[in-house]
Amino acid sequence: MTETIAKEPKVSLKRSLIGKVVSDKRSKTVTVLVERRVKHALYGKIVAQSSKHHAHDEKGEYKMGDIIEITESRPISKTKFWVASRLVEKAAVV
Repeated sequence: MTETIAKEPKVSLKRSLIGKVVSDKRSKTVTVLVERRVKHALYGKIVAQSSKHHAHDEKGEYKMGDIIEITESRPISKTKFWVASRLVEKAAVV
């Protein structure tokens, strides 16, 4: 009764969010503004909610205005629990 169990590829349980870089002044850290739209519990109107997350940017490659994806990670510092994983859209040069 030996059954071979097919190994499925591991699915990452880490959350990922997409947001806009609003600050890149600190070294190895970017502040990302994540906006989401939710339905109001009582009135039913769609409202925008936003939250800021500090993300680790090891190489300092993301600049203000870029839209990036951040991925959940272990705590890196007191306020950093996210890592910048990829660039979604480069900021427009004005």
